[in-house]
Amino acid sequence: MNRRLRTALAVTAVIGSGLLMTACGGGDESSASDSPAASSSQASPTASGGSGDSGTSKSTGGGSSDKSGTSGDSADGDSSGDKKGYGQSCGTNDISWSVSSEDQAGGYFLIKATAKSGITCVLPAELPVVAFGSDGTEAEPAEQSAGRPITLREGVTAYAGVNPKTTNGDTGKELDSLIVSVANDDPNPESLKVDSYVVDKPIVTSWHTSPTDAVPFSG
Repeated sequence: MNRRLRTALAVTAVIGSGLLMTACGGGDESSASDSPAASSSQASPTASGGSGDSGTSKSTGGGSSDKSGTSGDSADGDSSGDKKGYGQSCGTNDISWSVSSEDQAGGYFLIKATAKSGITCVLPAELPVVAFGSDGTEAEPAEQSAGRPITLREGVTAYAGVNPKTTNGDTGKELDSLIVSVANDDPNPESLKVDSYVVDKPIVTSWHTSPTDAVPFSG
């Protein structure tokens, strides 16, 4: 019995050892076969990425070409822009504005309007719009008759006189700027800085080509 048991145990050990070696060998083969596949899988994105980089480079080159075209369009636009304003009505932003304080007629402000470089435009036969303060108080006409259109171009200046206070006494509000524009619906009014003054029932003349004609005498 003991001999047979030992023999059976020995056979079992040999068989188990063989099975174990077979299992280990199979695992090595599986590992070896997986490794090239993994390497191949890792190599594939790298190749693809290289191709993608090349494609991106070409695309960027195309973008550069597009920008060049846009720049050319812009240059053409600027060139045509130099001609804008000829023969049309003046907008407030077509004009270079200035103002001075005068002593005649009890004191008033003389507004001067000249066309910006390269622009020829027509001031309409309407009062300049002159407003005061945040409440939008506007100057009333200082003259009985309407003015006439004035074509602004190089060497031509238009003048308008503003008397901010036509009443006596201490009534009114104190301000330090004038808001001027060519028309009520002009989207680009201009603010002109002046010394402090008091506003009460202000008046403004029409446009004139001589400053002596733009004195705002109150009735």
